[in-house]
Amino acid sequence: MYLHALSTAVPPVSYTQPECWDVIQRSPARDRLTKRSRLILQSILRGPHGIERRHFAAPDINRIFELGPEELNEIFRREAPKLGARALNAALEQAGVKPAELDALLICTCTGYLCPGLTSYVAELLGLRPDLIMQDLVGLGCGAAIPMLRAVSHLTAARPDAVVACVAVEVCSAAFYLDDDPGVLVSACLFSDGAAASIWRGTPGPSGLRAFDFKSLHLPAERDKLRFENRAGKLRNLLDPGVPSLAATAVGQLWSDRGPRPVDGVVCHPGGRDVLAALAPVLAPHPLAASTTVLRDHGNMSSPSVLFALEEHLRANGPPVDGDLWLVSFGAGFSAHTCRIGRQ
Repeated sequence: MYLHALSTAVPPVSYTQPECWDVIQRSPARDRLTKRSRLILQSILRGPHGIERRHFAAPDINRIFELGPEELNEIFRREAPKLGARALNAALEQAGVKPAELDALLICTCTGYLCPGLTSYVAELLGLRPDLIMQDLVGLGCGAAIPMLRAVSHLTAARPDAVVACVAVEVCSAAFYLDDDPGVLVSACLFSDGAAASIWRGTPGPSGLRAFDFKSLHLPAERDKLRFENRAGKLRNLLDPGVPSLAATAVGQLWSDRGPRPVDGVVCHPGGRDVLAALAPVLAPHPLAASTTVLRDHGNMSSPSVLFALEEHLRANGPPVDGDLWLVSFGAGFSAHTCRIGRQ
């Protein structure tokens, strides 16, 4: 399947990491934390941890840790469709595709639950056809974008004439939680909101780039090291300190099985500073500059992040010439996923 457009969107409101520390300082939730927990938050938010700014769709981030589950889910229900629709509308314009020409829409997310899913809301916002194929992928975590692309590849193989859109959208601020668990504290300092949309067809686009050679690795024995749990009706992120090493091991296994085709560059999910540091020796000599830039400018947006990094890599370097881009994402499960982006 061939890439015809790639576009991203973030909420208009953003905060520097020191400003996020100020938000926590003003929040009543601060008084429920131990001194050690407050020091962890201060160290990350006021220190050099690879993130400068994060964007949030929640209308009042100052109250985010005081909201109940119904209010948080309402933020997701209201903001996720708008954010996803913004990214998709930009991708449609970039591809020169009218909304009525779309044959299928796939959306992945993990930071909220809706029934019907986000595809219903985004299709309504953009006025898509009533006979549109719609597929919601929920619960795949930060790694979801590449499995979603794999699903698109099956659809375009069955219908080569189809025009398919896929959107990765997360409102991580609707899943913020705060207590004395170190993983919960780190999560509150890493995650942010964003959406990435792409358009795919069975025929080449202007860049001639296609996605192929999909592979996945699933390690269910490590599931509890990175997943959401439900605590008092809220989503609470479990983040084990061993995740950077686990990500490096899983990605390293996929990298060793990548096959003989040459690789021009590597684009990976920017999970965090420590994650990128753990991945760097595994993927050397390929630099992770695009992922580092996305982490700096946006934090970890979960599933859209790897597509933000792909957009940044293509912007900075242009399409690959002498080999493929090796795209890799990872997250809940524990799972890791790869594909190649290249020419014929």
